[in-house]
Amino acid sequence: MEFIFSKHSLEQIELRGLSKKVIEDILLAPDYIIEDVEGVFIYQKLVFEHDKSYLYRVFVNRIKIPPMVVTAYKTSKTKKYEN
Repeated sequence: MEFIFSKHSLEQIELRGLSKKVIEDILLAPDYIIEDVEGVFIYQKLVFEHDKSYLYRVFVNRIKIPPMVVTAYKTSKTKKYEN
């Protein structure tokens, strides 16, 4: 599936020091996809970096064609978002 990135998401990815390649990999093979608000889905994946586990959360508006990444972040508080 093809995804596009909003200007805001690209700014947030850069500001947060995230790798766009890692985000793209998560979109292709997430651990979980959770429906958030209407049309917005959260693609989640646990990633091991620098001897620590981080949960990446990538928010995608799937009403848009192609689907649009609206923001992304990573957190070390993995338990908070467990299903």
